[in-house]
Amino acid sequence: MRSPVVLAAVVASTIATLLIGAYGMRVARTTSDFFVASRTVRPMWNASAISGEYLSAASFLGVAGLVMKYGVDMLWYPVGFAAGYLVLLLLVAAPLRRFGAYTIPDFAEGRLDSLVVRRLATTFVLVIGWFYLLPQLKGAGVTLRAILGTPYWAGVVVVGALITANVLFGGMKGITFVQAFQYWLKLTAISLPAIVLLLHYKAEDAARLTAPVSPTFQTETVVDVSVDVEFEVDGPTVLRLRGTLDGTRYGAEAPPVTLAAGRHTVTAGAEITFPAGSPAPRPVGQPHVAGDAWSRPFGAGSSERSHPLFFTYSVMLATFLGTMGLPHILVRFYTNPDGRAARQTTLFVLLLLGGFYIFPAVYGALGRLYAPDLYLTQGTDTVVLALPGRVLSGLGGELLSGLVAAGAFAAFISTASGLLISVAGALAQDVFRGQVTDFRRGAVLAGTVAVAFGLLVERFDINVLVGWAFAIAASTFCPLLVLGIWWRGLTAAGAGAGIAVGGGLASGAILITMLATPGPGWAEALLGQPAAWSVPAAFFTMVVVSRLTARRLPAEVAAKMVAMHTPEALGLGRNYRE
Repeated sequence: MRSPVVLAAVVASTIATLLIGAYGMRVARTTSDFFVASRTVRPMWNASAISGEYLSAASFLGVAGLVMKYGVDMLWYPVGFAAGYLVLLLLVAAPLRRFGAYTIPDFAEGRLDSLVVRRLATTFVLVIGWFYLLPQLKGAGVTLRAILGTPYWAGVVVVGALITANVLFGGMKGITFVQAFQYWLKLTAISLPAIVLLLHYKAEDAARLTAPVSPTFQTETVVDVSVDVEFEVDGPTVLRLRGTLDGTRYGAEAPPVTLAAGRHTVTAGAEITFPAGSPAPRPVGQPHVAGDAWSRPFGAGSSERSHPLFFTYSVMLATFLGTMGLPHILVRFYTNPDGRAARQTTLFVLLLLGGFYIFPAVYGALGRLYAPDLYLTQGTDTVVLALPGRVLSGLGGELLSGLVAAGAFAAFISTASGLLISVAGALAQDVFRGQVTDFRRGAVLAGTVAVAFGLLVERFDINVLVGWAFAIAASTFCPLLVLGIWWRGLTAAGAGAGIAVGGGLASGAILITMLATPGPGWAEALLGQPAAWSVPAAFFTMVVVSRLTARRLPAEVAAKMVAMHTPEALGLGRNYRE
């Protein structure tokens, strides 16, 4: 993919982003401009910006990679990503906007009259924001490595610096323009090549994607191995090799090698040539299933996980409820003029996201047919980037590859920019003094921390990282918002205890999974995706502790409930916090 056309497309996308951000800098002058775009963003424009911000590296690259790797089980991720906005529309969007705060910590303090809960909310804004930045920076690393051949760390550092500069000067008002543009760029970049690839697949009458056979190489394929890999083959496999296999060194003139069924090890720097029709090997521990099982829910691809049904339900709960707990999404609803506009924005977002999520699964399915070497190199996260060039030769393939690369670049820049705004805003409001200069200091600090940790997550799938961020969000801010908006009995003690319990359980389970990798069984299932038990624990704790401290209800709680639930047309309680 390392072609001048692809490089030009990425450069053009970057320049357009910087120019639009520079325009935003010209119109962003006040504190309100930097934090909530002076609450003047109209529904369709805001919906485009939210969709551009929400469609991250996980959506653009990760969904396709997981579908290719594990099968149709992984379609629950995009279903949950989109359906989360339905929950947001029904329960949160309009009341939250009417309350009139800048950030989630503002809401926590204003609703509960508690600086302690505000600080606890700020802590988890930072945790969720930084955690969600990790898959965006991983996407940057693998994308630049795929299109330019740069090392992983270079993409993380370059994109980290770029988004920090963009947020530093434009704030929310500037980023709104950037993200609205980037949604339409991403939709074009993922849909147009997908349609062309499907037409090509249909025209050449290729093998059925659901055929009961494992992926095979359609043509002679050369695979460059960049890291040591232990892989498996199911039967005798003939190949040519330059490099070290099972401790034996093979030169360029060595005769073909026949691998016996079982495990083998190849070292970094090797070049393997597979003949047409050869079954694609798989790294040890990675599912590699026939098409009929790959296309079946809870098929063989799920056998890698303990208790796959529990995992699916936990992912659904995390993604359905985690959306409303994402700080960079919620702050967008404060940029609408009123609650009615917030509801309209959410409805438009559902339509825009639904249109986008049709296409990543197409790449995942076709990747099994046209790019099976990505299993061996553990590069399934790059199938969207790799596929156009594999299927179409010449200038047409390069142009489509360039378009996809530009879309991928836009994906992690737009989401990372929104996340950086939410983290910088939390730092500016609760750590510094809340001025524009403090927002910029917060952006630099947030970007630096994100880059430092982004260098450490190369081995994790993008969507797995995102799923963990959603689990933490669902376990903390979802209970706070739902109960804070709809139940007058929530107390500061109850909210604080629920956030601490839900967030602590989810974060602890994820850290154990990242650092210790629990073995098969219920421990792996419960810790690997904790939302199914950490979210109920947070709700339960908030309700029980609030009941026990019912005499300490916040002041003017009735007036605050009126502020959130009274339509603006009646002129009562509008923008309570203002």
